[in-house]
Amino acid sequence: MREIIFDTETTGFDPQNGDRMVEIGCIEMIDRIETGQTFHCYYNPERPMPKAAENVHGLSDMFLSDKKLFAAGAEELLAFLGDAKLVAHNAQFDFNFLNAELVLCGYQPISRFRMIDTLAIAKSKHPGAKLSLDALCSRYGINRSHRVKHGALLDAELLTQLYIELTGGRQIGLGLADDMKRADPIASMRSTAQKIERKVFITPREHHAGADELARHKIFIEGIKNPLWTEI
Repeated sequence: MREIIFDTETTGFDPQNGDRMVEIGCIEMIDRIETGQTFHCYYNPERPMPKAAENVHGLSDMFLSDKKLFAAGAEELLAFLGDAKLVAHNAQFDFNFLNAELVLCGYQPISRFRMIDTLAIAKSKHPGAKLSLDALCSRYGINRSHRVKHGALLDAELLTQLYIELTGGRQIGLGLADDMKRADPIASMRSTAQKIERKVFITPREHHAGADELARHKIFIEGIKNPLWTEI
């Protein structure tokens, strides 16, 4: 199954009040394994960056001034997302901004049936606990020492590790393989046999024994003391 783990950075909290998305970072995962394919882009929000938001992610008006508009990069982003499930932490927030940007430039919003919220998963596993990305990374021993400020791609990388841990860890794939072997042991044996099968080729003798070979063989036989065949 193809999944995209993603995060966004914005100018504020509510696109309905004019806040815009300024960064998105996406990581592709297929069957719970990161493929190494990523998507990362900054966008010019066409509005000033509030100081409070800049303090969170460090993206200033000057830095964003020469970045593309979302409308100019929407096709590229949608092509990367494809029809994958979309995983985010507090996914409602990120979906609201992503869909608001899509609608602003004439695209259909992405269905929320594709949304997987790691915050909701964490709530069900750890009721009453602190559930921020930082707190959950600490709980699961995920290293974030290289993270000074929020960044969409960096946070998506951390979230990828967290999502794997929240949903059973990397060993789940091995567990599924073991279950399949137990369910069909004959198929497993055949698979193993196929893996170890080797073909052995014996080069045929090209001629019959010559006179010299027969003479040497006779001398060898006569030199054997008390051969068993003489007692038969």
